Amino acid sequence: MKKALLIFCATFMLSFVAMAQSQEQGNVRFHGYGTFGLRYNNFGAGAGLEYFFVDKFALMPSFTFVFPDVGKESNFSADLRYYVSEGSSQLYFMAGYSQTWQNTQPDGAGTRRNEKGANVGVGAYIRLTDFIGLSTEFRFQSPYPREVGFRVGLAIPL
Repeated sequence: MKKALLIFCATFMLSFVAMAQSQEQGNVRFHGYGTFGLRYNNFGAGAGLEYFFVDKFALMPSFTFVFPDVGKESNFSADLRYYVSEGSSQLYFMAGYSQTWQNTQPDGAGTRRNEKGANVGVGAYIRLTDFIGLSTEFRFQSPYPREVGFRVGLAIPL
């Protein structure tokens, strides 16, 4: 009887974990990531929440702080993702809205920019363990500075 109860509990927990790793409606993932822009070689750090509103389609709003050599920069993105594969390695295509704020001299009279535009890219979610995955992305952002770059980080299903 104890073995049957143990097997039932283990099966139930594994099915819950498998469900959390899929791309089904209502699932949510928290993303923490680092960015690297290929044009200006700027690093950044950010976070976002990915919400699957229907199977294989997700919305991901995210906010990134970029660390340029001079000044301050930040970016807000709201992306639509479409997953083309399932399993431990999940490939997706994305497109969305982007807004970038820049101040080239934050301690004085500097040039402030507020640019709006679009994002386009491709990425992958790679499951490392049952509770964490690797999130990678290659994207182009049309707002100034019109940067092509990489995002790499960790994703945690909630």
